[in-house]
Amino acid sequence: MNQNHGSRGTYFYAIGLSYKKADAEIRGHFSLDDAAKLNLLNQAQANGIESLIVTSTCNRTEIYGFAEHPFQLIKLLCDNTKGTVEEFQDVAYVYKSSEAISHMFRVGSGLDSQILGDFEIISQLKKSASLSKKLGLLNTFLERLITMVTQASKRIKNETEISSGATSVSFASVQYILNNVTEVSNKNILLFGTGKIGRNTCENLVKHTKNEQITLINRTKDKAERIAGKFNLLVKDYSNLQEEINNSDVLVVATGAQNPTVDKHLIQTKKPLLILDLSIPKNVHENVTELEGVTLIHLDHLSQITDETLEKRKTHIPVAETIIEDVKKEFNSWLETRKFAPTIKALKNKLLDFKLAELDVQRKKISDFNEAQAELISNNIIQKITNHFAHHLKDEDFSTNESLELIKKVFQLETSTNA
Repeated sequence: MNQNHGSRGTYFYAIGLSYKKADAEIRGHFSLDDAAKLNLLNQAQANGIESLIVTSTCNRTEIYGFAEHPFQLIKLLCDNTKGTVEEFQDVAYVYKSSEAISHMFRVGSGLDSQILGDFEIISQLKKSASLSKKLGLLNTFLERLITMVTQASKRIKNETEISSGATSVSFASVQYILNNVTEVSNKNILLFGTGKIGRNTCENLVKHTKNEQITLINRTKDKAERIAGKFNLLVKDYSNLQEEINNSDVLVVATGAQNPTVDKHLIQTKKPLLILDLSIPKNVHENVTELEGVTLIHLDHLSQITDETLEKRKTHIPVAETIIEDVKKEFNSWLETRKFAPTIKALKNKLLDFKLAELDVQRKKISDFNEAQAELISNNIIQKITNHFAHHLKDEDFSTNESLELIKKVFQLETSTNA
């Protein structure tokens, strides 16, 4: 599929980096919060970019969009993050046209997730598409692609067991605590940050540790109180963070801040302290490991935890890939239709011109000319002719490009790319 998918001279690209080649620190350099995403989209609009969406999660940052050259998209990313072009080139990927389409299908279907079958990313893609649409940065192609990727994701979730069992970053963190902390039900656990990962971790902590001494702290206290109320947990003020850290045996950090929120100066405890940092960028400074008795575990380490559940999920990959190919074929068929739609429209307009000219002639020749009947018959004939041409162009036994050129030549058509 080498044809342009955007306006003349632009191609569809997917550029980005993920856990596969970029460690947590580098991913942090390219992380985009909501304000940075909006700035990037506004800059894209000012630069004349036709359509794009941008996603940034703990595992990946990606831009899907139209450009004459991928560097236009790479520059947008680097201009709005701490990352440099040199860093990007070391760890990134760039996909074009059909490869970019295939990549989005794999990402949106959980096959490219750090933990196989994690479907969180599809909601991120949909949310990003919604934001781009509000700003007028979502063309028909990209909107349709998101719809089809969502369809594939739903089918894989419903028709396979690739997301069965409890395997996610939040569950992996709780699994690590269970495996490495003795008498966990009697330990003091502090959860700092109550975003999506924080909420999921909290739910897993309550469910699996049977611990009633879990404390929540969030910069916005009412958010923590809403979650605490659901599980009957304790909430403390942000101003009590240092005191609560020093009372804790286990500290889970998931604040989503752009800079570290916990470092060695906050910790004065003499007892062993396990810290799990579930944030991108990292929210716990590496200097905490200088303290005796402190163990720091980061997201990337947790994501490497595999168990029976994950192995079972892998057996469903072939079926998931078949579903992707099925939906992708449907999308490509729609693309082909889009490819010849301007010619069919131009042909129809040409035939309508013939009709109007001929009706005008017959109107002058025939005294009792039946206008309504002539209009109905001629419109039906035009529709049948255009339908025949459309069916021919869909036929895989014939070259679409050669047929299009022949139709344009025979009927002397001028087509618009915006048709």
